[in-house]
Amino acid sequence: MRVIYLCQHFPPETGAPQIRVFEVSKELLKQGHQIEVITAFPHHPHGVIPQEYRGKFYMFEEWEGVPVHRTWIYPSAKGSFWKRLASYFSFTFSSFYGLLRAKPTDVIICNSPPLFLGITGYLGAKLKGAKFVFNIADIWPESAVELGILKNKTFIKLAEILETFLYRKSWKIAAATEGISDYMIKKGKPSEDIFLLPNGVNTDFFMPAPPDKGLLEELNLQGKTVITYGGNLGYAQGLDSILKTAAILQENHPDIHFLFVGDGPEKDTLLALKEELKLSNVTFYGAVPLERMPQVFSISDFSIVSLRNINLFKGARPSKIFPALSTGTPVIYCGVGESAKILETKNCGRIAPPEDPEGIANVIKDLENLTKEEYGEMAKNGRELAVDEYSWKRIVDDLLINIEKK
Repeated sequence: MRVIYLCQHFPPETGAPQIRVFEVSKELLKQGHQIEVITAFPHHPHGVIPQEYRGKFYMFEEWEGVPVHRTWIYPSAKGSFWKRLASYFSFTFSSFYGLLRAKPTDVIICNSPPLFLGITGYLGAKLKGAKFVFNIADIWPESAVELGILKNKTFIKLAEILETFLYRKSWKIAAATEGISDYMIKKGKPSEDIFLLPNGVNTDFFMPAPPDKGLLEELNLQGKTVITYGGNLGYAQGLDSILKTAAILQENHPDIHFLFVGDGPEKDTLLALKEELKLSNVTFYGAVPLERMPQVFSISDFSIVSLRNINLFKGARPSKIFPALSTGTPVIYCGVGESAKILETKNCGRIAPPEDPEGIANVIKDLENLTKEEYGEMAKNGRELAVDEYSWKRIVDDLLINIEKK
């Protein structure tokens, strides 16, 4: 099978889209298929292109064996919506050159968001005589509207027209969640033309391990119950609620400590809130390379995953859930819907009400009372779930079944 993966984000950037494309590409290569990635120069999350990539329109490289075509992008980080839009469109157009440099292909898998990249995917598939698979990880523009990011009614209408057009013209839709799959059916896409391409985890890399004594000592967390948030510090995650939870627990539960590992647009706001609440039971460690995350999970008793309380997130499956489970770290999920159902059904985590510090604190208090056997059962269940259903081999096997169909 010959596959082109078209995406705006790819390593050395970190994040769910980057990891998914990289891991799927590696697994396809491992199974003997041709894969090429067409992506932008690295720029996320700070809007800065590294020195080695600057001043170029196009560059070809191999990233750990994966052939990668990189084309120019106007980088934008915390700028206005219109600057981010300019960034999206700059790569939408420049990526055509990457497609021209790539080999003939059978299938073009195109990531959304950004939605506009679907224009390149659709037209590129026409030019190369390939099938166009639209990989939807987030429903846009609906998500931007619900989060209050997008308010211009004319632009929203135009984006919805483009959205409908691209869904209709795609050969198949690869949906990241069941919720997205249901949305596509409501938009008129036949169910047989939709399949799941969920977030997954490298279960050979993220494995249970004894606590890293050096990291425990560095962070002065010996003897603590460590609850770790690892990922983007963004608005959608509602992390202010976790800090308020820490404030509730600080006095009477001094052994509980919250560890934030990551970076993002809300970091300064969260640091200010930490100071305002005078929290001594919260540590912001900053971003770490993906290679160090198993070390972080080794000192974590629980992983906490949080989302804001909006209907949009009922169908979410945050990627950060699966590395935690794969290391045998039970998950505290502050949300409802699809992910909550998975964790409850498999007994590998606990569910807390989103954006409800009192409710989250009560769940954490209950977890303190788990017996060693109960905790061990949750850890074991999480590892088994990751291996059986969310390993990249399992996910790529399913992907191939769907894209090899006529």
